[in-house]
Amino acid sequence: MPAALYALALGGFGIGLTEFVIMGLLPEVAADFGVTEPVAGYLISGYALSVAVGAIAMTAALSRMPRKRALLLLMVLFIVGNLLCAVAPTYGMTMVGRVVAALCHGAFFGIGAVVAADLVPANRRAAAISIMFAGLTVANVAGVPLGTFLGQAAGWRATFWAVTAVGVLGIVGIAVLVPRTEHRSARSVLAEFRIFRGRQVWLSMAVTVLGYGGMFGAFSYIAFTLTEVSGFSSAAVPWLLVVFGVGTVTGNVLGGRAADRHLVRALVTVIAVLAVVLVLFALTAQSKVATVVGLLLMGGFGFATVPALQTRIMRYTDAAPTLGSGANIAAFNVGNAFGAWAAGLALAAGAGYTSPLWVGAVVTVAGLGVLLVAVRTRGGELARPRDAEHEPAPAAV
Repeated sequence: MPAALYALALGGFGIGLTEFVIMGLLPEVAADFGVTEPVAGYLISGYALSVAVGAIAMTAALSRMPRKRALLLLMVLFIVGNLLCAVAPTYGMTMVGRVVAALCHGAFFGIGAVVAADLVPANRRAAAISIMFAGLTVANVAGVPLGTFLGQAAGWRATFWAVTAVGVLGIVGIAVLVPRTEHRSARSVLAEFRIFRGRQVWLSMAVTVLGYGGMFGAFSYIAFTLTEVSGFSSAAVPWLLVVFGVGTVTGNVLGGRAADRHLVRALVTVIAVLAVVLVLFALTAQSKVATVVGLLLMGGFGFATVPALQTRIMRYTDAAPTLGSGANIAAFNVGNAFGAWAAGLALAAGAGYTSPLWVGAVVTVAGLGVLLVAVRTRGGELARPRDAEHEPAPAAV
């Protein structure tokens, strides 16, 4: 694989750190600024909302710019946002830093996915995209625990200084390794938005919202399941989340390879198995051994969908692939919010601490249903031996 893919993965690693590491630092942030932990938690929801908005807005704004230059500009935005967090004297300024950093998130992965796909032959695109997203999954496995430990030992600001340094390394890697291209869109921004007239585009995003949102809804409250149902101590939760993280890394890589062999068949299979895994996890959550296995499989099959979902929408947005790719990143984050909201409703209704798993399974099955409708509408898609070889390459932007 081209070295440029690993430069993109390093940028993804930094962005993954920014998104997730704050979860382990909320007590320190709340104590420093004298706010409650729920208020400190707005730094998470504010980031997610900004990602969803920025994924489309920033991608559209940069659509006429050469991709390498756009990626470098986004990394500058990432560095500025995290630097603001590191030096912020107030909670409000920290929120501003989070919003600034979040604006680059969706556009980076959206544009980066198109760049990654263009670096390799058509039959290896999903695998290339999975390498870029591997930075995000590795951040979950190694970066977040290390960032949390650093924040607890040296203060939460030290973690944001470290994330800023990762951003600097990322921008150097992209500048040196990602090939320069002068390709840009000849279309106006309004013309590019015409991709949203396509039924398959909306169906693809709906599958992303539901297929990924089901897993995230189950994961959002997993700490309660682990402690209240499975009987683990609170101290064991971070290490159990590493198990989940190992699953995400493995699933992301294997899912990319499977999608390159047969995109739609792989996507249907992975989403169906994910629903089964969530049901079995809910039924066996009282067993510690079964819980560890469930975490590994939930992470694996949950993230195995990512490269396939991203590749699928790019096939139906070849007139404006960066905008389509960015829109699907927004759909991932809408799925995150929807899944967590639905699971929260079940908990609030007193359905118990395994209810997020059941809700996740239902949402995932709904995603599978939408995917099957999309395949049926497309006609013959499921039966093709190698989808990637029958689809046009994404157009240059």
